[in-house]
Amino acid sequence: MANKSGGPWGGGPQSGGNGDDRRPSRPGQQGPNIPDIDDIVRKGQERLSSLMGGRGGSGRRSGGGGERPRLSRGSIVIGAAVILGLWAYSSLYSVRPEEQSVELFLGEFSSIGQPGLNFAPWPVMSYEVIPVTREQSEDIGVGRQGDNGLMLTTDENIVDIDFQVVWNISRPDDFLFNLRDGPETVRAVSESAMREIVAGSELAPLLNRDRAIVAQRAKELIQATLDSYEAGINVVRVNLNKADPPREVIDAFRDVQAAEQERDRLERQADAYSNRVLAGARGEAAQILEVAESYRAQVVNEAKGEASRFSAVLAEYRLAPEVTRRRLYIETLEKVLGGIDKIILDEGVNDGPGQGVVPYLPLNELRRGTTTPQGGN
Repeated sequence: MANKSGGPWGGGPQSGGNGDDRRPSRPGQQGPNIPDIDDIVRKGQERLSSLMGGRGGSGRRSGGGGERPRLSRGSIVIGAAVILGLWAYSSLYSVRPEEQSVELFLGEFSSIGQPGLNFAPWPVMSYEVIPVTREQSEDIGVGRQGDNGLMLTTDENIVDIDFQVVWNISRPDDFLFNLRDGPETVRAVSESAMREIVAGSELAPLLNRDRAIVAQRAKELIQATLDSYEAGINVVRVNLNKADPPREVIDAFRDVQAAEQERDRLERQADAYSNRVLAGARGEAAQILEVAESYRAQVVNEAKGEASRFSAVLAEYRLAPEVTRRRLYIETLEKVLGGIDKIILDEGVNDGPGQGVVPYLPLNELRRGTTTPQGGN
């Protein structure tokens, strides 16, 4: 059976001579040996010679003694056009709208290629196409491998944090030349920044109200650190997915949280009672002060009035002592006897006390006792 080794130029050469025209087969490999590189080059030269107008045959080989093949002018033009086309094909490249390219001249940065068709003459120039608008993400603390999600707070508590950093490339040249591994750099910088922020915060705010603040501070710190590295990376957002105590102590932590909430509730009740009692005491004290002030003003005003009255009576007494004395006597009796029921008998009537007194019926008293108050039944 004929040998169908299937080399790139057809069947492999027949073994012959000393057998040096075949490479040894790999250990464990079945089938024929791989043809030698010299055979491949020789066959390529023969085929190129026949394409360029030469006459085939073993006598036209480059190492033979026959005459070399002659190339016509048309063949040269066609060959030059083919070579030029291959060169243009190797030098032209396209960039998508979400990409940018970094062009290198002899291995050094030359320019940034924009979306569309770009030209980089080969072989002096090469290029690297990089997606710049595509958002990439790094998850830190998810599925916690090791202790990359465990962080220590300023009040000496441990918190398990899972967060995601979403980023894209803002300057492809800086990203290509200044970073060895962009995603790994983002992970390392993000974890370091989050540890710094958590180290300056207490546990309770992290678990409740300060999650958005922590995420914003982390984004700013990560961006500032990457800018200092000239990494060419833009941090789009930081998503703080979880901030909980470690799984090993979460039950004890919940008990502590419940006890703290109960303590806060009792403190609020005590403060409310204290405020209520203090407010009542202050109001009562203010009322007592107002009453005392009113009484003081009343006594002072009465004393001033009595003093003014005494001064006025004294002036009248000096003008008419007898009249003033009698008037004072009568006013005093009026004050003393004006509020009591009394009967006055003159001892000089009918030569004896009580003689000639006529009993009378107290109509006013009877009417006072039988009169019904207004609004009564």
